[in-house]
Amino acid sequence: MALPGPVNRYLLLLAQDHLEFRLPEIKSLLSLFGGQFTSGQETYGKSPFWILSIPSEEIARNLMKRTVCAKSIFELWGHGKSPEELYSSLKKYPMEKMVPFLHSNSTYKIKIHTFNKTLTQEEKIKRMDALEFLPFEGKVNLKRPQHIFSILEDYGLDPNCIPENPNNIYFGRWIADGQRELIESYSVKRRHFIGNTSMDAGLSFIMANHGKVKENDIVFDPFVGTGKASRKNQKWRGPDENIRANLRQYGLEKYYLDVLVSDASKPSWRKGTYFDAIITDPPYGIRESTRRTGSQKEIPKGIEKCPESHVPVSLSYHLGDMFFDLLSFAAETLVLGGRLVYWLPVYTPEYTEEMVPWHPCLKLISNCEQKLSSHTSRRLITMEKVKKFENRDQYSHLLNDQTLPYQGHNSFREKYFSGVTKRIAKEEKSSQE
Repeated sequence: MALPGPVNRYLLLLAQDHLEFRLPEIKSLLSLFGGQFTSGQETYGKSPFWILSIPSEEIARNLMKRTVCAKSIFELWGHGKSPEELYSSLKKYPMEKMVPFLHSNSTYKIKIHTFNKTLTQEEKIKRMDALEFLPFEGKVNLKRPQHIFSILEDYGLDPNCIPENPNNIYFGRWIADGQRELIESYSVKRRHFIGNTSMDAGLSFIMANHGKVKENDIVFDPFVGTGKASRKNQKWRGPDENIRANLRQYGLEKYYLDVLVSDASKPSWRKGTYFDAIITDPPYGIRESTRRTGSQKEIPKGIEKCPESHVPVSLSYHLGDMFFDLLSFAAETLVLGGRLVYWLPVYTPEYTEEMVPWHPCLKLISNCEQKLSSHTSRRLITMEKVKKFENRDQYSHLLNDQTLPYQGHNSFREKYFSGVTKRIAKEEKSSQE
């Protein structure tokens, strides 16, 4: 079925990696630039083609200046499930919207993009010839055209069952490409100093986009790590030195403020709101420890009834404690509307959505999974501060029933290595047979 007369309709062509993170990233960026995510599609799944309603071309361009999940965006002129439907849709597209890009003084070219199928040159020419009814008056320029138009054909997701005819056909004017090249440009492999928990570049950009980070924002990472280099025969450098070295490599040192060495479980900041976003990857207790320093943390009266595993004791610091401290810190120090983005490790056989830590000042925006193994994964949690922090909010989440399910993840380390041991034993048994 062809689309009705389009009103600011755009076609988004997405990459086929980081599938879980695509929708939250696009929603966050549209919101950041003054748009709103609206679409006639009820579900997206793994499809690389999304039809969106975006208020203006400027917002569409700003979106592509940030996204690493999308490849390109097009002003959608026509759409159909068959060539006939596509041509019918194109004939309904307002002529006044076409003319500025087809007049005699313009240059253009037409590209063919197919997903899950390769066309011959003869087939491509045949598709271009079928568009002769469009009022192209300019000259063809294949090297440096003023305007680029694209025919995009979708042959589904199954490479073992490719249909003869496309499931959907689109035609539109190319607007802009996304920032996919940043994933390679900032690859960890190219970094001067790396650690054993260094974050993948693509995921780092996705985290910043989920956090709606914009120019001049102050962003804090409470678990920035040591920045220790992994190269052999190299002297250890402190976190400040290594962070500066990596930022200097990319010409970004001017954006760096400072690093503070402290215990994340203890208050190190004066009361107030400092940060536009908190983006971090906390330690899971596998390759790094989760240990509190110093003496027992004081708990106000009335909190004694909370589960024993959540009462902080000297040198005992579970994953649950760490994440609740993180949420409390974010609730107190984020500006209103600021976002907390962090990774939550889970043991998948026992995971339920109720296990995601909760706080009365923070609203859950998205929850995306990245599989780590057959039995473990980590979830990228994005939360937004929607309520001003009050003293009574500091421990209210410990008395909430939602605290209880997350206690099971205090033993994430044991469950993680239990799964590894079972896998090794299974592989050894198979090799002996």
